[in-house]
Amino acid sequence: MSVLITPAELEPLIGTVRVLDVRYRLDAPDGRAPYLEGHVPTAVYVSLDDELSRHGEPAEGRHPLPDTESLQAAARRWGLRTGDTVVVYDDWRSIAAARAWWLLTDAGVADVRILDGGLRAWRAAGLPLEPGDVTPEPGDVILSSGALARLDIDEAAAFPERGVLLDVRAPERYRGESEPLDPVAGHIPGARNAPGPENTDAEGRFLDADALRERFASLGIAVDTPVGVYCGSGLTAAHATVALRIAGVDAALYPGSWSQWANTPGRPAATGPTP
Repeated sequence: MSVLITPAELEPLIGTVRVLDVRYRLDAPDGRAPYLEGHVPTAVYVSLDDELSRHGEPAEGRHPLPDTESLQAAARRWGLRTGDTVVVYDDWRSIAAARAWWLLTDAGVADVRILDGGLRAWRAAGLPLEPGDVTPEPGDVILSSGALARLDIDEAAAFPERGVLLDVRAPERYRGESEPLDPVAGHIPGARNAPGPENTDAEGRFLDADALRERFASLGIAVDTPVGVYCGSGLTAAHATVALRIAGVDAALYPGSWSQWANTPGRPAATGPTP
């Protein structure tokens, strides 16, 4: 089953699938105002900070995963019912949408798609926007947890011994030359740098499967290679797991990512351009 859906594929399905608007940016985490100005018809606004994350301690990372009960309550607010196909999108290279994809897929929702290229692609296709809020009838979906692989901090530390651990942050953060958000600079020892933006094109669409396979092969990754992924707070890492899935590779997400690692005393930090 494809992870992605194009605007042309989505447009005739409006009204029969559940569409979620997960607009979020680091410099504008609350996307409700632009959502109200115009969104894909029938789309329900989803708050990444309040519904796709839990507010925890620094040692848990900046975006801890929500518990299953809280995610289920949010999903029912979105109108999600058992058996629904869900389409998620944002206006930030699908990074926030990928977080929603990962959480819902992990929670047992069988068919979750990302609108490839996001709101930008929808507009570029000349398709209409709908203003105002959408408040659906409450859903009845029952969620679980654990359908996708994940790593805790100790498993992430040991992962380079058995597979490839990818750090998908910007190269200067990986090398430890710059760290604008966390108290320690550098990377997890043994991790290889694979900047997240290189998984998409200039329009924010994912590269095709062949291009992604070629990219990951250059990092020593084949279809059967164990792969773990982290970033700063777990968001871009979820996006990278989508890219890996498109390439035919199932990767484990380290949700705590560098923000957890850097806030945990005693964890070593490697610097420089090599693992």
